[in-house]
Amino acid sequence: MPMTAQKSFTPPLYLRSAHLQTILNSQGPRGWRARRLQRELSTEVLTLDAADGTRLLADYDRAAADDRALAILLHGWEGCSRSAYIVTTAARLLAAGYDVLRVNLRDHGDSHYLNRELFNSTRSPEVASAIERWVAGRSYRQIFLAGYSLGASFALRIAADRGREIGLDAAIGICPPVDPANAMRALNEGFFAYERYFFNRWRNSLERKLEHFPDYDYTEALAAARSLDDLNAYFIPRYTEFDSVDEYFAAYALVGDRLAGLEVPAYLIAAQDDPILPVADLDHIDAVDNLAIETHPHGGHCGFLENLAARSWVEERLLELMGAEPTRA
Repeated sequence: MPMTAQKSFTPPLYLRSAHLQTILNSQGPRGWRARRLQRELSTEVLTLDAADGTRLLADYDRAAADDRALAILLHGWEGCSRSAYIVTTAARLLAAGYDVLRVNLRDHGDSHYLNRELFNSTRSPEVASAIERWVAGRSYRQIFLAGYSLGASFALRIAADRGREIGLDAAIGICPPVDPANAMRALNEGFFAYERYFFNRWRNSLERKLEHFPDYDYTEALAAARSLDDLNAYFIPRYTEFDSVDEYFAAYALVGDRLAGLEVPAYLIAAQDDPILPVADLDHIDAVDNLAIETHPHGGHCGFLENLAARSWVEERLLELMGAEPTRA
Protein backbone atom coordinates (compact mmCIF):
# COMPACT_ATOMS: atom_id res chain seq x y z
CA MET A 1 0.00 0.00 0.00
CA PRO A 2 1.15 3.59 -0.58
CA MET A 3 3.06 5.12 2.30
CA THR A 4 4.58 8.50 3.05
CA ALA A 5 8.37 8.58 3.05
CA GLN A 6 10.08 9.27 6.35
CA LYS A 7 12.14 12.04 4.71
CA SER A 8 9.49 14.02 2.92
CA PHE A 9 10.40 16.58 0.27
CA THR A 10 9.72 20.08 1.56
CA PRO A 11 10.37 22.93 -0.91
CA PRO A 12 10.69 26.58 0.12
CA LEU A 13 7.46 28.54 0.18
CA TYR A 14 8.15 30.22 -3.16
CA LEU A 15 8.33 26.78 -4.83
CA ARG A 16 5.18 25.26 -3.30
CA SER A 17 3.19 25.71 -6.52
CA ALA A 18 2.68 22.38 -8.26
CA HIS A 19 2.57 24.14 -11.64
CA LEU A 20 5.84 25.94 -10.98
CA GLN A 21 7.46 22.67 -9.92
CA THR A 22 6.20 20.99 -13.08
CA ILE A 23 7.17 23.71 -15.54
CA LEU A 24 10.61 24.38 -14.04
CA ASN A 25 11.37 20.67 -14.23
CA SER A 26 12.47 21.15 -17.84
CA GLN A 27 12.32 24.90 -18.50
CA GLY A 28 14.28 27.91 -17.24
CA PRO A 29 17.29 27.35 -14.97
CA ARG A 30 17.23 23.56 -15.21
CA GLY A 31 17.14 23.73 -19.00
CA TRP A 32 20.03 26.20 -19.10
CA ARG A 33 22.10 24.11 -16.72
CA ALA A 34 21.33 20.91 -18.64
CA ARG A 35 22.54 22.42 -21.93
CA ARG A 36 25.80 23.45 -20.28
CA LEU A 37 26.26 20.05 -18.65
CA GLN A 38 25.61 18.21 -21.91
CA ARG A 39 28.31 20.24 -23.65
CA GLU A 40 30.77 19.22 -20.93
CA LEU A 41 30.00 15.49 -21.19
CA SER A 42 31.97 13.12 -23.41
CA THR A 43 28.84 11.31 -24.51
CA GLU A 44 29.04 8.27 -26.76
CA VAL A 45 25.96 7.86 -28.97
CA LEU A 46 24.91 4.22 -29.28
CA THR A 47 22.31 2.19 -31.13
CA LEU A 48 20.92 -0.63 -28.99
CA ASP A 49 19.53 -3.70 -30.75
CA ALA A 50 16.58 -5.64 -29.34
CA ALA A 51 16.03 -9.31 -30.11
CA ASP A 52 13.08 -8.51 -32.41
CA GLY A 53 15.16 -6.15 -34.58
CA THR A 54 14.06 -2.92 -32.88
CA ARG A 55 16.83 -0.33 -32.66
CA LEU A 56 16.92 2.30 -29.92
CA LEU A 57 19.17 5.35 -29.73
CA ALA A 58 21.04 5.90 -26.45
CA ASP A 59 23.62 8.18 -24.83
CA TYR A 60 26.39 6.57 -22.79
CA ASP A 61 28.65 8.39 -20.35
CA ARG A 62 31.38 6.85 -18.24
CA ALA A 63 32.47 7.98 -14.79
CA ALA A 64 35.67 5.91 -14.78
CA ALA A 65 37.45 3.10 -16.61
CA ASP A 66 36.07 0.16 -14.61
CA ASP A 67 32.56 -1.28 -14.93
CA ARG A 68 31.57 -0.98 -11.30
CA ALA A 69 28.03 0.39 -11.40
CA LEU A 70 25.57 1.49 -14.07
CA ALA A 71 22.45 3.66 -13.90
CA ILE A 72 20.03 3.41 -16.83
CA LEU A 73 17.68 6.36 -17.29
CA LEU A 74 14.38 6.50 -19.20
CA HIS A 75 12.71 9.80 -20.14
CA GLY A 76 9.03 10.69 -20.21
CA TRP A 77 6.57 10.78 -23.10
CA GLU A 78 7.84 13.05 -25.90
CA GLY A 79 10.99 13.76 -23.92
CA CYS A 80 14.36 12.30 -24.86
CA SER A 81 17.74 11.25 -23.53
CA ARG A 82 18.76 14.91 -23.55
CA SER A 83 15.74 16.34 -21.78
CA ALA A 84 16.82 18.70 -19.01
CA TYR A 85 15.75 16.46 -16.11
CA ILE A 86 17.52 13.44 -17.66
CA VAL A 87 20.77 15.35 -18.28
CA THR A 88 20.95 16.87 -14.79
CA THR A 89 20.16 13.49 -13.24
CA ALA A 90 22.84 11.86 -15.37
CA ALA A 91 25.39 14.49 -14.34
CA ARG A 92 24.60 13.96 -10.65
CA LEU A 93 24.95 10.19 -10.99
CA LEU A 94 28.19 10.54 -12.93
CA ALA A 95 29.57 12.78 -10.18
CA ALA A 96 28.73 10.05 -7.68
CA GLY A 97 30.65 7.49 -9.71
CA TYR A 98 27.96 5.77 -11.76
CA ASP A 99 28.25 5.18 -15.47
CA VAL A 100 25.02 6.31 -17.11
CA LEU A 101 23.09 4.95 -20.09
CA ARG A 102 20.27 7.24 -21.23
CA VAL A 103 17.91 5.31 -23.50
CA ASN A 104 15.54 6.90 -26.00
CA LEU A 105 12.22 5.17 -26.41
CA ARG A 106 11.22 4.42 -30.00
CA ASP A 107 10.45 7.61 -32.01
CA HIS A 108 11.92 9.87 -29.32
CA GLY A 109 14.93 12.10 -29.64
CA ASP A 110 16.32 11.87 -33.17
CA SER A 111 15.41 8.23 -33.63
CA HIS A 112 12.30 8.35 -35.84
CA TYR A 113 14.20 6.82 -38.77
CA LEU A 114 15.39 3.73 -36.89
CA ASN A 115 12.14 1.71 -36.87
CA ARG A 116 9.22 1.68 -39.25
CA GLU A 117 6.45 0.94 -36.75
CA LEU A 118 5.19 3.80 -34.59
CA PHE A 119 5.85 4.18 -30.88
CA ASN A 120 3.18 3.26 -28.38
CA SER A 121 3.32 3.00 -24.61
CA THR A 122 3.01 -0.80 -24.47
CA ARG A 123 6.43 -1.31 -26.08
CA SER A 124 8.30 -2.04 -22.86
CA PRO A 125 9.44 -5.51 -24.06
CA GLU A 126 11.59 -4.02 -26.82
CA VAL A 127 13.24 -1.63 -24.35
CA ALA A 128 13.86 -4.47 -21.91
CA SER A 129 15.37 -6.61 -24.66
CA ALA A 130 17.64 -3.84 -25.94
CA ILE A 131 18.91 -3.13 -22.42
CA GLU A 132 19.35 -6.82 -21.60
CA ARG A 133 21.39 -7.48 -24.75
CA TRP A 134 23.58 -4.42 -24.18
CA VAL A 135 24.41 -5.08 -20.53
CA ALA A 136 25.07 -8.77 -21.27
CA GLY A 137 28.38 -7.82 -22.87
CA ARG A 138 29.56 -5.88 -19.85
CA SER A 139 30.68 -6.72 -16.33
CA TYR A 140 28.82 -4.22 -14.14
CA ARG A 141 28.57 -5.35 -10.55
CA GLN A 142 25.51 -3.16 -9.96
CA ILE A 143 22.79 -2.08 -12.40
CA PHE A 144 19.95 0.31 -11.60
CA LEU A 145 17.04 1.38 -13.79
CA ALA A 146 15.21 4.66 -13.20
CA GLY A 147 12.60 6.58 -15.15
CA TYR A 148 10.50 9.70 -15.08
CA SER A 149 6.78 9.88 -15.92
CA LEU A 150 6.08 7.43 -18.77
CA GLY A 151 9.70 6.32 -18.44
CA ALA A 152 8.88 5.44 -14.83
CA SER A 153 6.08 3.19 -16.04
CA PHE A 154 8.48 1.53 -18.47
CA ALA A 155 11.09 1.10 -15.73
CA LEU A 156 8.66 -0.56 -13.31
CA ARG A 157 7.17 -2.84 -15.98
CA ILE A 158 10.62 -3.84 -17.22
CA ALA A 159 11.70 -4.60 -13.66
CA ALA A 160 8.60 -6.75 -13.10
CA ASP A 161 8.97 -8.60 -16.40
CA ARG A 162 12.75 -8.88 -16.93
CA GLY A 163 14.46 -7.43 -13.88
CA ARG A 164 16.19 -10.63 -12.85
CA GLU A 165 17.26 -11.46 -16.41
CA ILE A 166 18.73 -8.00 -16.96
CA GLY A 167 20.55 -8.22 -13.64
CA LEU A 168 18.88 -5.22 -12.04
CA ASP A 169 19.72 -4.44 -8.45
CA ALA A 170 16.74 -2.07 -8.20
CA ALA A 171 14.31 0.00 -10.26
CA ILE A 172 12.96 3.45 -9.42
CA GLY A 173 9.95 5.14 -11.00
CA ILE A 174 9.25 8.85 -10.49
CA CYS A 175 5.66 9.98 -11.07
CA PRO A 176 4.51 7.18 -13.40
CA PRO A 177 1.04 7.10 -14.99
CA VAL A 178 -0.65 4.37 -12.94
CA ASP A 179 -4.03 4.39 -14.69
CA PRO A 180 -3.52 5.96 -18.15
CA ALA A 181 -7.27 6.42 -18.68
CA ASN A 182 -7.48 8.55 -15.54
CA ALA A 183 -4.31 10.38 -16.56
CA MET A 184 -5.90 11.32 -19.88
CA ARG A 185 -9.02 12.55 -18.12
CA ALA A 186 -6.86 14.65 -15.80
CA LEU A 187 -5.06 16.17 -18.80
CA ASN A 188 -8.36 17.03 -20.47
CA GLU A 189 -9.92 18.50 -17.35
CA GLY A 190 -6.85 20.20 -15.83
CA PHE A 191 -4.73 23.19 -16.75
CA PHE A 192 -5.11 23.46 -20.53
CA ALA A 193 -1.39 24.12 -21.16
CA TYR A 194 -0.43 20.53 -20.32
CA GLU A 195 -2.80 18.98 -22.85
CA ARG A 196 -1.64 21.48 -25.47
CA TYR A 197 1.99 20.70 -24.70
CA PHE A 198 1.61 16.95 -25.20
CA PHE A 199 -0.68 17.37 -28.19
CA ASN A 200 1.81 19.58 -29.98
CA ARG A 201 4.77 17.35 -29.08
CA TRP A 202 3.02 14.18 -30.25
CA ARG A 203 1.78 15.80 -33.45
CA ASN A 204 5.29 17.07 -34.25
CA SER A 205 6.70 13.60 -33.58
CA LEU A 206 4.20 12.03 -35.97
CA GLU A 207 5.10 14.61 -38.60
CA ARG A 208 8.79 13.70 -38.21
CA LYS A 209 7.88 10.04 -38.67
CA LEU A 210 6.25 10.93 -41.99
CA GLU A 211 9.46 12.55 -43.18
CA HIS A 212 11.18 9.16 -42.96
CA PHE A 213 8.21 6.98 -43.93
CA PRO A 214 6.12 9.12 -46.31
CA ASP A 215 4.01 6.15 -47.38
CA TYR A 216 2.10 6.33 -44.12
CA ASP A 217 -1.38 7.60 -44.96
CA TYR A 218 -2.23 9.74 -41.94
CA THR A 219 -1.33 13.21 -43.25
CA GLU A 220 -4.93 14.43 -43.50
CA ALA A 221 -5.96 12.91 -40.18
CA LEU A 222 -3.02 14.57 -38.46
CA ALA A 223 -3.92 17.94 -39.94
CA ALA A 224 -7.53 17.56 -38.82
CA ALA A 225 -6.74 16.54 -35.22
CA ARG A 226 -7.38 19.15 -32.57
CA SER A 227 -6.78 17.26 -29.31
CA LEU A 228 -5.09 14.27 -27.74
CA ASP A 229 -8.44 12.51 -27.82
CA ASP A 230 -8.54 13.00 -31.61
CA LEU A 231 -5.05 11.55 -32.01
CA ASN A 232 -5.81 8.61 -29.73
CA ALA A 233 -9.08 7.81 -31.49
CA TYR A 234 -7.38 7.76 -34.89
CA PHE A 235 -3.98 6.21 -34.20
CA ILE A 236 -4.69 3.57 -31.55
CA PRO A 237 -7.00 1.29 -33.61
CA ARG A 238 -4.97 1.78 -36.81
CA TYR A 239 -1.36 1.65 -35.64
CA THR A 240 -1.42 -0.58 -32.54
CA GLU A 241 -2.72 -4.08 -31.84
CA PHE A 242 -5.61 -2.66 -29.81
CA ASP A 243 -9.15 -2.13 -31.08
CA SER A 244 -10.01 0.70 -28.71
CA VAL A 245 -8.40 3.46 -26.71
CA ASP A 246 -9.65 1.95 -23.43
CA GLU A 247 -8.10 -1.43 -24.28
CA TYR A 248 -4.81 0.29 -25.09
CA PHE A 249 -4.75 2.29 -21.85
CA ALA A 250 -5.51 -0.85 -19.82
CA ALA A 251 -2.61 -2.68 -21.50
CA TYR A 252 0.06 -0.51 -19.87
CA ALA A 253 -1.66 0.39 -16.61
CA LEU A 254 0.13 -0.41 -13.35
CA VAL A 255 -3.09 -1.16 -11.48
CA GLY A 256 -3.98 -4.45 -9.83
CA ASP A 257 -1.30 -7.12 -9.90
CA ARG A 258 0.67 -5.76 -12.88
CA LEU A 259 3.84 -5.48 -10.77
CA ALA A 260 3.41 -8.78 -8.95
CA GLY A 261 6.32 -10.28 -10.89
CA LEU A 262 8.88 -8.03 -9.21
CA GLU A 263 11.84 -10.09 -8.00
CA VAL A 264 14.11 -7.08 -7.46
CA PRO A 265 13.55 -4.07 -5.19
CA ALA A 266 11.47 -1.35 -6.81
CA TYR A 267 10.53 2.11 -5.61
CA LEU A 268 7.76 4.42 -6.77
CA ILE A 269 8.03 8.11 -5.88
CA ALA A 270 5.02 10.40 -6.38
CA ALA A 271 3.82 13.87 -5.44
CA GLN A 272 0.38 14.37 -3.95
CA ASP A 273 0.03 17.66 -5.82
CA ASP A 274 0.97 16.25 -9.25
CA PRO A 275 -1.18 18.32 -11.65
CA ILE A 276 -0.90 15.80 -14.49
CA LEU A 277 -1.20 12.33 -12.90
CA PRO A 278 -3.82 11.62 -10.18
CA VAL A 279 -1.99 10.44 -7.07
CA ALA A 280 -5.15 8.65 -5.92
CA ASP A 281 -4.50 6.03 -8.59
CA LEU A 282 -1.71 4.65 -6.40
CA ASP A 283 -4.44 3.08 -4.25
CA HIS A 284 -5.23 0.73 -7.14
CA ILE A 285 -1.79 -0.93 -7.15
CA ASP A 286 -1.82 -4.26 -5.33
CA ALA A 287 0.61 -4.60 -2.46
CA VAL A 288 3.85 -6.27 -3.62
CA ASP A 289 6.65 -7.33 -1.29
CA ASN A 290 9.38 -5.84 -3.49
CA LEU A 291 7.60 -2.54 -4.19
CA ALA A 292 7.88 0.49 -1.88
CA ILE A 293 5.67 3.47 -2.66
CA GLU A 294 6.40 6.88 -1.19
CA THR A 295 4.36 10.03 -1.65
CA HIS A 296 5.25 13.62 -0.88
CA PRO A 297 2.90 16.59 -0.35
CA HIS A 298 4.79 18.69 -2.91
CA GLY A 299 6.83 18.14 -6.04
CA GLY A 300 4.47 18.65 -8.97
CA HIS A 301 5.01 16.35 -11.91
CA CYS A 302 8.60 15.05 -11.68
CA GLY A 303 9.87 18.36 -10.29
CA PHE A 304 10.88 18.10 -6.62
CA LEU A 305 12.93 21.26 -7.08
CA GLU A 306 14.69 22.66 -4.03
CA ASN A 307 15.61 26.15 -5.27
CA LEU A 308 15.47 28.52 -8.25
CA ALA A 309 18.69 27.00 -9.59
CA ALA A 310 16.43 23.97 -10.20
CA ARG A 311 18.41 21.57 -8.05
CA SER A 312 16.25 18.50 -7.69
CA TRP A 313 15.77 16.66 -4.41
CA VAL A 314 14.78 13.52 -6.30
CA GLU A 315 18.29 13.17 -7.76
CA GLU A 316 19.65 12.84 -4.24
CA ARG A 317 16.83 10.46 -3.38
CA LEU A 318 17.88 8.26 -6.30
CA LEU A 319 21.39 8.07 -4.88
CA GLU A 320 20.02 7.15 -1.45
CA LEU A 321 17.94 4.34 -2.90
CA MET A 322 20.85 3.11 -4.99
CA GLY A 323 23.13 3.12 -1.96
CA ALA A 324 25.49 5.84 -3.27
CA GLU A 325 28.29 3.30 -2.98
CA PRO A 326 30.18 3.56 -6.30
CA THR A 327 32.04 6.86 -5.76
CA ARG A 328 35.48 6.41 -7.31
CA ALA A 329 38.75 8.22 -6.93
